[in-house]
Amino acid sequence: MKIANKSFKGRKLISLALTAVFIFSSAASVLLTSCKKDDGKKIRPADYGSYGSDLARKIAADHPDRKPYSEGEKATGEFIKEEMTKLKFEPQVQTFTTKNGTSANYVVKIPGTGFYDEDSEGKVVTKHRIAIIGAHYDNLPPETKKVENTKTTSKKGAETTALEYSFDGISDNASGTACLLTAMKAFSEYPPFAYDVYFVAFGAGNDDYAGAREFYNSLTDEEKLRIDVMYCMESLYAGDKLYASSGYKSLNPQNRYKMRRKLYQAYDVCFANTLFTNYGFDLYYNESGVKADLNGDGTEDIYNEVSANKSDYLVFDEAGIPVVFFDSFEYNFTKMDEMKETKNLNLQNYGGMIRRTHDDSTTFLDSVLMEPDYDRDGDGEIDCSGDRLQIRINAVAFIIVEALLKGSDYGMTKVQYDEYLEKKAKESALATAVTATGSDISASAARKPASETTTETAEATTEETTSASATTTKKAAATTKKKTAATTKKKAAATTKKKK
Repeated sequence: MKIANKSFKGRKLISLALTAVFIFSSAASVLLTSCKKDDGKKIRPADYGSYGSDLARKIAADHPDRKPYSEGEKATGEFIKEEMTKLKFEPQVQTFTTKNGTSANYVVKIPGTGFYDEDSEGKVVTKHRIAIIGAHYDNLPPETKKVENTKTTSKKGAETTALEYSFDGISDNASGTACLLTAMKAFSEYPPFAYDVYFVAFGAGNDDYAGAREFYNSLTDEEKLRIDVMYCMESLYAGDKLYASSGYKSLNPQNRYKMRRKLYQAYDVCFANTLFTNYGFDLYYNESGVKADLNGDGTEDIYNEVSANKSDYLVFDEAGIPVVFFDSFEYNFTKMDEMKETKNLNLQNYGGMIRRTHDDSTTFLDSVLMEPDYDRDGDGEIDCSGDRLQIRINAVAFIIVEALLKGSDYGMTKVQYDEYLEKKAKESALATAVTATGSDISASAARKPASETTTETAEATTEETTSASATTTKKAAATTKKKTAATTKKKAAATTKKKK
C-alpha cells in the first residue's frame, strides 16, 4: 500500500466554515495592533519584530525609483544580495537581458531532506519536491501627475498642515520583498525541511514578469516536474484586507481542488495559530461571487478565490503549477469595475487604488494607516504595535514557512513518516497480543489429559443422573401422598354416612 497521497479533502469545508466565523469576527472588530504577552514562556507565532517592516521602509527610502533595468533597481538587487548573505545564505545572481535592458534575479536554493514514499517494488525511498517563494523587487513609478487635494494632509494637534510626500513603492513592492527576506530569516530558525525550497527575488517584474520567466526557464525539466507550489507576495500594505488567492488555472472544475489545496493549507495555518487573536490579522478569501470570464476562455467563471491582480505567480500558473498569491485589496463590491484596493476615505485620491500611483508612499501611507503603539497590560511598558506593515509582513512570512510543514501529495515528511511507523507498530503489537491470547486459551484446552476429560464427563453424568433420580423420587412421593389423603377422606365420609 502506498504511504503517499494522504487525503485532506475535508479541509476545504472546514476552512470555508472557519473563514465564515473569522470574517464575522473581523467585522465586529477593527483591531490593527499586535499584542505581545511578556510572560517569558513561549514565543508567539509570527513574532518577528520590526525586521521586515524596517527593511521595507529602507528599500523604499534608499531606492524610491526601482523601475525595471534602472540603476535604482540594480542598487536594490545588490542590497537584497547583501541581506541574504547576512542571513547566512549564498545567493546566486541570475543576470538576464531582454529587449528593454538587463536585470537580475537573486536566488537561494536550500535542499531538503525529501519525502518518504514507496516505489513500485514496495521499497521506501525519499522523493525531493520543490516549493518556490518569490517576489519582485522593482517598482513602476506613476506617469501621471500627482493629485493634490485636501485629503493629503496630516494633523499635528489642532493645526493642520499640508503633507509633503513622494512615491517610493512601499506597498508595491518593497513590502513583498521584505516579506521574502523575513520568510528566509524565519526559515533558518527551523530544523531542516522536507521540501527543497527556492527563494527568489525577481528583477523586472513590471516588464511582463521578465525575472520570473527567466527563472522558470532556467530550471531543468526534472526540476519543473518536482515543483509542488509557488508562493508570491505583492502590495501587502495599503489594501483594506489581506487576501490569499489561487491561480486562474484553478478555475477549471476538474483541477480546482488540486490547484487550490496549498491555498487551503495557508488558511489552515492562519486559523490554527491565533494570528487574529495575537495581532488582529485575518487572511481573507475573495468571495465576491461576481460572474465574469476571468481567464479568457469564453466561459463565465465565479469570481472566488482568485485575484484581480496579476503578478509573478502568473508564469507558474500558466505552467500548471499551484500558486498561492498574497496581496491586499477589497473585493466587497457587486461589480468587477468597482473593485479597488481600499475604501478608506483618506486614500481616495486615485479612486481607492494605490499601486503605481503617487499615494504608494511611505510618508503618506504611514500617516493614514499607522496606529500608535501602546501599553496593553498597564505595566508601564509599550508592548503592542500599531504598525500594519509590520503585522502583515510577519504574518504572511509565518504562514508561508509553516505551510511548508504541511507536506506534499507525493510522500510524507519525516515527522509524518515517524508517526506512520509508530501507528503501524502499535497496530502490529495489538494484533500480536490478540492472537497470542486466543492461542493461549485454545492451547490450555488442548493440553488437558484424556483421563481428566473422561472423569469430568463421568462426574457430570453422575450429577445429572442423581439429579434426575431425586426429581423422580420427589414426584413419586408427592403422588403417593395425594393418593393416601384421598383414600383417608373417602373412608371418613363412609363412616359418617353409616352412623347416620
